[in-house]
Amino acid sequence: MKRISRRGFVKATGAVAAAPVLTTASITATAQNADDIRVDADIEFGQGGDMDLLLDVYHPPAGVTSKRTAIVHLFGGGFFTGSRRGVAAASRAFASLGYTSLASTYRLQTEGKWPAQLEDVKTAVRWARANAAELGIEEDRIAVAGYSAGGALALLAAGTNGLSEFEGMGGNSGVSSDVQAAIGFYPATGGTLGLYDDNPSAEQLAASQATNYIGPDFAPTILIHGTADGTIPYQSSINFFNQLEEAGVPTALHLIQGADHAFDNGAPDAALVAAQSADLFLDRLIVNPTPYPSFGFSGGGRGGPGPGAGGRGQN
Repeated sequence: MKRISRRGFVKATGAVAAAPVLTTASITATAQNADDIRVDADIEFGQGGDMDLLLDVYHPPAGVTSKRTAIVHLFGGGFFTGSRRGVAAASRAFASLGYTSLASTYRLQTEGKWPAQLEDVKTAVRWARANAAELGIEEDRIAVAGYSAGGALALLAAGTNGLSEFEGMGGNSGVSSDVQAAIGFYPATGGTLGLYDDNPSAEQLAASQATNYIGPDFAPTILIHGTADGTIPYQSSINFFNQLEEAGVPTALHLIQGADHAFDNGAPDAALVAAQSADLFLDRLIVNPTPYPSFGFSGGGRGGPGPGAGGRGQN
């Protein structure tokens, strides 16, 4: 393990961030060449109360064209347990497709009460945007991917763009924490009850439920869920998808037949399949914005919709 300063990290990447960045802490960078994916580990991206917040950056491998898009990955564990190491397989899968993956930390329920967790997510997004040049991404191409409990945070991040009450004081103040898309893997859509003190008010509970932020400004979102999920029923993702559709939010839903909860955790093949589903959605909406063509009748031997008819599809 080679220990380098923040300045050394900038020099190694050959770029300087255009926005304010954290400069007070050193980072520990570990290059891991397995699968040709370099991992810069244990980078301090901000403060959560008196806790140092760390993330690991998974870079696209040599020979794979970078999509210049960052994805902040949020682990699951019911807000009681878990760590960023739990999203290593998913982070590698997305990196192999050209995305810069940031496996990020947030405070657990023993380390901070709501909205500390969402504040930490927004701190990670601000760090990514502030260091866009170093990371090799575009400032307007940052998505968030969450798994189970982390999925709840991803959906909340997608629904709270521009809401200052959730920014926190973690670092890079003044840099936008908006996300351009969200990926919810078997997300806990029912709120974050365990993050409160005893007897939370109705207003507090409402503030932690992503459904209450659904509207036209909700970031484009794809939901991925297994039909054999014994922890969070997949019907919850169907319901969330329907609400996003009704609000006119670009959205997609992928149900994976027979898959249980956390089906991709530690399983590279399953993680890659899920990442490929999300890739089609992200590529069309963020990386190379391209609407689906109209499927109007064009003549010939097969029947179809009448002239001028068209449709809007979601992947």
